[in-house]
Amino acid sequence: MTEVPFDAVRELDVDGTTYRMADLTVLEDEGLCDLDDLPVSIRILLESVLRNADGETITEDDVRNAAAWEPDVPDTELPFGPSRVVLQDLTGVPAVVDLAALRSAVEREGRDPTLVEPEVPCDLVIDHSVQVDYFGSEDAYEKNVDLEYERNAERYRAIKWAQGAFENFNVVPPGTGIVHQVNLEHLGRVVHARERDGEQWLLPDTLVGTDSHTPMIGGIGVVGWGVGGIEAEAAMLGQPITMKLPEVVGVRLEGKLPEGATATDLVLHITEQLREVGVVDRFVEFFGPGVGNLTVPDRATIANMAPEQGSTISMFPVDEETLAYLELTGRDPDHVDLVREYLEAQGLFGEQEPEYTEVVEFDLSTVEPSLAGHKRPQDRIPMGDVKESFRGLLHGQFADDLDAVDEDALQRWLGEGGAGSDVASDGGIESDGGVTADATADEAVDGGELPPLTKRVEVDLDGETVEIGHGDVLVSAITSCTNTSNPSVMIAAGLLARNAVERGLTVPDYVKTSLAPGSRVVTQYLEESELLPYLEELGYDVVGYGCTTCIGNAGPLPDAIEAAIDDHDLWTTSVLSGNRNFEARIHPKIRANYLASPPLVVAYGLAGRMDVDLEREPLGTDADGEPVYLDDVWPDAAEVQAAIHDSVSPAMFAEKYASVFEGDERWAALDAPTGDVYEWDDDSTYIREPPFFEDFPLEKPGVADVADARCLLALGDTVTTDHISPAGPFGPDLPAGQWLLDHGVEPHEFNTYGSRRGNHEVMMRGTFANVRIENEMLDGVEGGETIHHPTGEQTTVFEASQRYREDGTPLVVLAGAEFGTGSSRDWAAKGTDLLGVRATIAESYERIYRDNLVGMGVLPLKFRDGDSWESLGLDGSEVFEIHGLDDGLDVMDELTVVAERDDGSTVEFPVTAQVGTPAAVSYVEHGGILHAVLRRLLTQ
Repeated sequence: MTEVPFDAVRELDVDGTTYRMADLTVLEDEGLCDLDDLPVSIRILLESVLRNADGETITEDDVRNAAAWEPDVPDTELPFGPSRVVLQDLTGVPAVVDLAALRSAVEREGRDPTLVEPEVPCDLVIDHSVQVDYFGSEDAYEKNVDLEYERNAERYRAIKWAQGAFENFNVVPPGTGIVHQVNLEHLGRVVHARERDGEQWLLPDTLVGTDSHTPMIGGIGVVGWGVGGIEAEAAMLGQPITMKLPEVVGVRLEGKLPEGATATDLVLHITEQLREVGVVDRFVEFFGPGVGNLTVPDRATIANMAPEQGSTISMFPVDEETLAYLELTGRDPDHVDLVREYLEAQGLFGEQEPEYTEVVEFDLSTVEPSLAGHKRPQDRIPMGDVKESFRGLLHGQFADDLDAVDEDALQRWLGEGGAGSDVASDGGIESDGGVTADATADEAVDGGELPPLTKRVEVDLDGETVEIGHGDVLVSAITSCTNTSNPSVMIAAGLLARNAVERGLTVPDYVKTSLAPGSRVVTQYLEESELLPYLEELGYDVVGYGCTTCIGNAGPLPDAIEAAIDDHDLWTTSVLSGNRNFEARIHPKIRANYLASPPLVVAYGLAGRMDVDLEREPLGTDADGEPVYLDDVWPDAAEVQAAIHDSVSPAMFAEKYASVFEGDERWAALDAPTGDVYEWDDDSTYIREPPFFEDFPLEKPGVADVADARCLLALGDTVTTDHISPAGPFGPDLPAGQWLLDHGVEPHEFNTYGSRRGNHEVMMRGTFANVRIENEMLDGVEGGETIHHPTGEQTTVFEASQRYREDGTPLVVLAGAEFGTGSSRDWAAKGTDLLGVRATIAESYERIYRDNLVGMGVLPLKFRDGDSWESLGLDGSEVFEIHGLDDGLDVMDELTVVAERDDGSTVEFPVTAQVGTPAAVSYVEHGGILHAVLRRLLTQ
């Protein structure tokens, strides 16, 4: 290989072993930079460029460009080579399928299929497939895992095939933990010692992952972020990730958290503030005296929600607290010493205060107990305001009915009664369906009545009658990597449960409760602290070790409850300790979803409703009929810390992770295919060879103007990747369900969209098929419907796309701001491509979705600032042309779109191609990043 530029190699002796390292201080000696001025994350990117420079893919000029970072960031492209790749199974299965398809394509060309081989180590953690079918019982975990294997055996066989077929490909089997928590507690190294050309080298641990919450690893000072599966596959195959040199925002922390505030409350505050600042496409680094007042799990809780904050990464320094955490979680003491020695040699250890593009001040002492909802994680609500917020939400939803009500009466309802209130029903007014509304007679106006917002609906649950209504909590779930990695909030939840049980409180029968720890260590320390039995007594039994509720695997609600929701248009709620609460994500029947800390999840589960002020109103009553308030059962910080000290030890982590890649007897018994090339089964409904490489030309197709295109959908703001490519369950009335029925699959065997991601037939039919997506070409219609033009017929998005394909009509999608926000979901781009969409035109994009579109060869176009499809007078019925591509595509190219209406009039407007690097331009010209990789493999 080519020598490291500037002869920037240094030997470092650690405990008698001599290592080589790419020495950043040489660049300072050469006058290329002042290291103290560079943010830590930039220095780590610089080290990667310096160490991997080969004179071809990465050059000396790339090193100079990276070293030239300054607060006013130069417009520079950076080729970054991560040291590893991390996958989870919902995004990992498509990656495995794509790698298998690449091998098949190479074999069809008469070449050795093992040319397709990961060059970068990869870990795949199976954690996104377990669903909460069983809960509230001691055998819930075993039953859910049995069902998980029954539903997903074919997918798991494909993963196990990949584990045997590819080098540097490790699999963490089901039932182990959530990918980000396993990464934080075990896989993350901070510093690697690796052999290279027969010599031992030291290098920073860096990674990309196919889950948007990969930045959680920044809690231990590791640079890592989420990318689409397409980009991750290219990185695995040795293709540098090409990015623009990022701006870096410094968040200066001071003070410490007040009593009663948790790390979850803190991250909700920070998410809210950074969304207001605007950190999309930027790195975030935390510094200042407040950092020392946060434990590493607290830091990881913040770093986890980088996507919700909008940033690419949110990173903390490596300091003494980090090293203590590495030792606590069972890392070898010799490795911890190695981390210190290397980072000190590079000037990367401990507190840093470099120059930043922008500095944001945050005082930890201002944090108050909070939730986020009802459908966006950045919408923080102080706990004391939740009741009024939910009532305001209902007021907005039922505004048409309320307009007819006297304003004084309405205010009395909002202030005294309201949804789910305890106002006596004496003299109540009979509402629709024969259900009595909890509204008093004096609220009737002119012989009329308030809309039935306070009604209670009787539901039969296994022979017991319960009542549900607006605001009731139907799902209360302790779940997700955001919080289950943090002993402080998990222990707090256990202590609150103990105190509640001792006061005689119970959770209402209609609340679906669950506990999904992020790793088996969590269960062990809850057992050691003798708190797990109290959680179980309230119904929070362990249901699985995986993402569950946060990814949409909350499982079904009882049929009677779902029927009552539909029949009475109830706005029920969920509360979960997760990081995502987008529409229809948690459960398609639940309208309002709230993020909260684990102890607050238990508290709202006990209350059974969201329409309650937990600062002033009781959770319930004890055996003597006395009210019990949140303050009565909330544990103090000293008790939480004492329980952590007594129950969490390094031995736990060492024991639980000793056999992390082995799995249980179910995994061992799984009969997987063998061989270098995957044996495709044409009858499979889970794993099918995708069509991406059919009739593959060795010459790249390039780009050209688009003519006679039609609009497939016209969308509003904040359309998420969940709207575009849902992950949860679906029914037989949707195109994906109809395809499965046609192939002999019964509805109870459908599983979820996420589990079917190895089957393009299901996934393309599921694209833009979320039951809550609103195509504004239609008036007030929810779901994956559109208008086919020029016929004017209403049909499904999939059916329309196929009719357009038969006619040879290219497609565009119109959208508003924050298009594609949310999870890193490559099928949101793959499905868009397979539906025949050539370009999307939006006001702004979330980074990962934009990059995924580029990775599939779909052109993401941006309206000029101030323009939107509405302001331009478009409605989706037009014929579109895109001009400026016949002469080729350039970085951030200015193009022109012409939209012709039915009457022959036209609207012409400028757009900018959101391709920020020459590599991105190349990917579009190749028709996608994997096409570029395949052509490289076939011509090398």
